[in-house]
Amino acid sequence: MNVLILGASGGIGFGFVEKLLREGRVSRIYATYRRRESAEKLLNLAEQHPQELVCLQMDIGEESDIVAGVETIRAGVETLDLAINCVGILHGDNLQPEKSLRQVESDRLVEYFRVNSIGGVLLAKHLLPLFPRDRRSVFASISAKVGSIEDNHLGGWYGYRASKAALNMLMRTAAIEYGRKCPQAIVVLLHPGTTDTPLSKPFQRNVPPDKLFSVDRTVDQLMAIVDRLDIADSGQFFSWDGTRLPY
Repeated sequence: MNVLILGASGGIGFGFVEKLLREGRVSRIYATYRRRESAEKLLNLAEQHPQELVCLQMDIGEESDIVAGVETIRAGVETLDLAINCVGILHGDNLQPEKSLRQVESDRLVEYFRVNSIGGVLLAKHLLPLFPRDRRSVFASISAKVGSIEDNHLGGWYGYRASKAALNMLMRTAAIEYGRKCPQAIVVLLHPGTTDTPLSKPFQRNVPPDKLFSVDRTVDQLMAIVDRLDIADSGQFFSWDGTRLPY
């Protein structure tokens, strides 16, 4: 099995890489990272698995980075069996989820959409030729339940919510086109639940202990969903427990 894990330098992405290597399920894993200084664990792991693990520097918000990465992948393997987009941004040095309309700013909205939404559909565009037409493959993107319009009862988090809702629509639309051009490919969105990673760290205070998942638990839960997907599931949005979420 040939796999691409996007956003593999930490959190859930790194957990997927570790799990797949540990279980010996892969022939080759391509794993992306954005900044070398934050990818030390991933790069060290690649030194331990020089045949199986190939690391690629990529900002999925930059189309030229995706094109270069796909060229590298195509030089090494003919097809991909699984791609999981774990890239996402919730907060940063100059970025925090908005609590009210007073905090909404255009440049911050643009950054949410650039990373959380546009990157996903650019991946769908350029990865399409890498998925086989004659056998099952899966393209999964990590979304978030707060991106569900129907499930939004609390408000706030304008940029993050909207960018994940946009990702959901973009990937749902891509799933329809994939169905015509690559009919064995399954395109899905996955909500991982609240996972104990730097992304969720500032927002864990009110999370019940039984709903704050370790990375290992999250990865196990999401892989269990991926493993049992069939073509009828393409275009759907799944929670960590396998239930379908409303868009």
